[in-house]
Amino acid sequence: MGLAILLGVFALCVALGTPVAFALGISAIGAFWFEGLPLMVGFQRIISGINVFSLLAIPFFIFAGELMFHGGIAARLVKFAQAAVGAVRGGLGLVNVFSSMLFGGISGSAIADISALGSILIPVMKDKGYDADYAVNVTVTSSIAGIIIPPSHNMIIYAIAVGAGSGMSISSLFLAGVVPGILMCICLAAAAYLVAVKRGYRAEQFPGWNALMFAFFGAIPGLLTAVIIVGGVLSGVFTVTESGAFGVIYAFLVTLLVYRSITWENFKIAVNQSVKTTAMVMILIACAAAFAYMLTYHRVPSKMVTLLTGITDNPILILLMINAVLLLLGMIMDMAALILICTPIFLPVVVALGMDPVQFGMILLVNLGLGLCTPPVGSCLFVGCAVGKLPMEKAVKTIWPFYLAIFVALMMITFIPAISMTLPNLLAK
Repeated sequence: MGLAILLGVFALCVALGTPVAFALGISAIGAFWFEGLPLMVGFQRIISGINVFSLLAIPFFIFAGELMFHGGIAARLVKFAQAAVGAVRGGLGLVNVFSSMLFGGISGSAIADISALGSILIPVMKDKGYDADYAVNVTVTSSIAGIIIPPSHNMIIYAIAVGAGSGMSISSLFLAGVVPGILMCICLAAAAYLVAVKRGYRAEQFPGWNALMFAFFGAIPGLLTAVIIVGGVLSGVFTVTESGAFGVIYAFLVTLLVYRSITWENFKIAVNQSVKTTAMVMILIACAAAFAYMLTYHRVPSKMVTLLTGITDNPILILLMINAVLLLLGMIMDMAALILICTPIFLPVVVALGMDPVQFGMILLVNLGLGLCTPPVGSCLFVGCAVGKLPMEKAVKTIWPFYLAIFVALMMITFIPAISMTLPNLLAK
């Protein structure tokens, strides 16, 4: 009955339009009360959810991404991408995907990717004769590269959800995201190209090798941000938190002294947006920690193992069912909360099947990232349509080839462990 109270109150709060973070907290405290547990313990679980040192890396990564966006780094990455792949048929679609791969690996945020690159590329694509729905769909779906390609604060949240005693290495997660992120972008680029050919979009003129090299050298200071952050963690020079702090300092110095594009007004906007985003993420993590505690209290993880293995003992079918559930949940709930809730539920299942937790982390992130691009509450889809001034209904009608591209990448990541595990295994050696 306690589990029914937990899930029922949560579903009721969501149906009434309560923010997900508060719905998680209210349902968790309600379950504590129903079970006769001291309410003080419930509030302690909420506080302990964010009383984790490694979580300090999250505001640093968010702030670094905002500085790069408002400091002009995104514009230079777009210029480099356009010079490199713009001459292909429907080249601006490929530019969009390639830019997301570069900027996503720096900002680590899908929303930042859409805000930064969408505001630059969507108007340009419209002016060049591309349909608005194509421009929005490419921007929205390619933005989730920022969730997979390191550094990503969602990987830090996943490592915390797995548990400190598990030996989960954030360095391994960073390395594991490289190949899946590139694979997903290749699939999206193929979809963008095929749709562009079908619609008859023309190719841009190649600007010449000199222009390409000039654009590349102009983008190097921004590209080095990700190299320094990830390289510092992998080499052991920085902890994850220290790398985030150094990334903020480096991004600020690059935008102030090298590009000289950051203004006082833009700096204040970056600080303001970082504070809002950090507060939202931390509230979700705190309340989700109490919710996840009650799920564990009611032995939901072990029950889920029993349920799925009772339906079938075929590991392929079990993995397909887990993917389906994660995708459906990602369509209606926030990503950070789902990472904390779903990890303790499904991780024991996949571990029992012999899957490495690092590989499951990539499956989890891709599924929830795809959920950000789907109705009814996909935040990336909403932001992309707002930037492109396009009704969401029109975008959804033609976005299916890009959904299919991500799904193909997801199935490869699910059933080919080497895609996620090759680089982490090399690090272990």
